[in-house]
Amino acid sequence: MKSTLYILAGILILAAILVQFGVLRGNRPADLGVAGGRLKPPSPTPNSVSSQAALYPDHPQRSYAEIAPLPLKNASGPASIQGLATILAAMPGIAVVEQRPDYLYVQAETRWLKFTDDLEFWFNPTRQLIELRSASRLGGKDFGVNRERVEAIRAAYLARP
Repeated sequence: MKSTLYILAGILILAAILVQFGVLRGNRPADLGVAGGRLKPPSPTPNSVSSQAALYPDHPQRSYAEIAPLPLKNASGPASIQGLATILAAMPGIAVVEQRPDYLYVQAETRWLKFTDDLEFWFNPTRQLIELRSASRLGGKDFGVNRERVEAIRAAYLARP
């Protein structure tokens, strides 16, 4: 009985160490970015949101993934992307990885388990708004985490003068 408890405790400690070293981070997708005026499609499982989900009418998770884009601030795409980058850089667990005048890529990491989600924001010059996509790297379901995070970002973005 005692040896079983030691084994179980050892497994739990090893799991905690592995989590802290990023076993649950996953790998950055190679196909992020803008291609042909589109961000990457939403994930085929319910663990992502995209303002461009309507561009994929046959997508199996389209209704789950649909989320509104962000409006421009001061009628400027580059200024909106810069303002968004400033907001995101101040948010805990979020790291700005790539920033251009028309595009922003950030990674969000959960505090305890270190799951990493990929977020993209792109100034769409045709529609004059900020398209967005947020997706989990691992797992088949995100329990609404990406939508909640994007809505928190939206609130902070809209509240900023």
